[in-house]
Amino acid sequence: MTNANKDSLFVLIKSLSKSEKRQFKLYVGRLGVNTDAKFLALFNLLDKVKDYDEKVILDTNIVKKAQLSNLKAHLYKQILVSLRLNPVNQNIRVQIREQLDFATILYQKGLYKQSLKILDKAKSTAIENEEKNIAYEIVELEKIIETQYITRSIPDRADELAIQAKELSAQNVMTSKLSNLSLQLYGQMLKMGYVRSDEDYQYIKKYFEKHLPKYKMSDLGFREKLWLYKAHLWYSFLIQDFLSCYKYASKWSDLFYEHKEMIYLNPVFYLKGSNYLLESLFYVRYSSQFKETLEKLEATINEKDFPQNDNVASLSFLYINSNKLNQHFLDGTFEKGVYLVKIIEYGIQKHQDRIDEHHVMLFYYKIACLYFGMGDNRTCIQYLKRIINNKNLKMREDLMCFARVLSLVAHYEAGMDYHLEVQLKSTYKFLLKMNDLHAVQKEMIKFLRGLGEIYPSDLKNEFQKLYDQLKKYEDHPYEKRAFLYLDILSWLESHLQNKPVAQIIKEKALALTR
Repeated sequence: MTNANKDSLFVLIKSLSKSEKRQFKLYVGRLGVNTDAKFLALFNLLDKVKDYDEKVILDTNIVKKAQLSNLKAHLYKQILVSLRLNPVNQNIRVQIREQLDFATILYQKGLYKQSLKILDKAKSTAIENEEKNIAYEIVELEKIIETQYITRSIPDRADELAIQAKELSAQNVMTSKLSNLSLQLYGQMLKMGYVRSDEDYQYIKKYFEKHLPKYKMSDLGFREKLWLYKAHLWYSFLIQDFLSCYKYASKWSDLFYEHKEMIYLNPVFYLKGSNYLLESLFYVRYSSQFKETLEKLEATINEKDFPQNDNVASLSFLYINSNKLNQHFLDGTFEKGVYLVKIIEYGIQKHQDRIDEHHVMLFYYKIACLYFGMGDNRTCIQYLKRIINNKNLKMREDLMCFARVLSLVAHYEAGMDYHLEVQLKSTYKFLLKMNDLHAVQKEMIKFLRGLGEIYPSDLKNEFQKLYDQLKKYEDHPYEKRAFLYLDILSWLESHLQNKPVAQIIKEKALALTR
């Protein structure tokens, strides 16, 4: 028996919408295939069953065991062909590729003039839409045809094509270098996390400067600029320069609004750029601009021309709801944000095959913070347990760490003293295994460990000491990020001023109002 999640054909069929299934059956009908054809029978069976079980398929006698793998491969291919014909998937990129395929067929038939005519039109469309890789492929085919069939209509045709190929090649090389740098910086982020010391900073700075290619801004097209801003953004995130993050995320986002057609051609890049802009605005606490940017993003997603596919739908769900939570954190309006919990829980179920576990855990952490801000510590603990008990969370040690620290604080707030003791021991064990801790985390653990020996009358004094200690790190270049995960200063202020934590955050938000 094969695991349902591992069988590609089963997963593909289960991902189809009603209209896609209907379209597939119409497509099969047009093929003139007998409606009892084996692959259609297999499709109907897999569509009906809840789990993939090879034994169930073989028991129906649709196909013998020896032929099953071939039949599955055939069905898989036919579904993909049917999906390709779907207007939803017919973007400019697919259309240009189709024209290139048609031109190749015409060339092979010896119909050179017809082939060149299609190629010339496809090339103009490709360059217009910044699809320079395909444009280069088209020029290369034009060169092949020209060497075989000289078109006398254009005397300098060979030179023209050679120059065009050279220009496109140079632009593609630049895009490739910038996209490589962006990817390598992302890899550095996963490998070593954000810079934690001057040594880390110098290493990343040298790495970035060494691998950033020389360029003239005036020579860069849309795609090259996009990758340039992306590389700068990742660099800024790594060195924790959030104002610079905001600068390059703004440039990325503005680039799309200046070339509106690119939003519909590259919806994923548009969504990611908007999300990074919102993330940067959250880090630098620009609440009013945050709200404006989020509304603009939502309005764009809801436009009738905005592409609708599963990948785009998953990313839209992720970015919209994650940032709606962040908006409530910025404003201190925790109770108003509770309605999002049901929407997020439903969305996680709906998009489970397309949202990775780390993003799901990040959602749980944000929901836990929401309940913490409201003073509902027990619900906060329940959501944190989902993270703490997750054994697969390898890449996000920082998230695991902050989940444990927040859990300790929530246990303390809920008066769950026995549990606090148990939690402290397991958190301490966990932290010892961690490579590097924020100074903020160390101070928190030290404080919480000593709570048992403090007289209630001295508590306020101890809170004040911790606050003074942590306040020093608020603007520290390598420590300030800890406060983005957990607004511990506001929590301490709430104890010192005898106010709810939500009120403290609201007051801070009003004082900032940028």
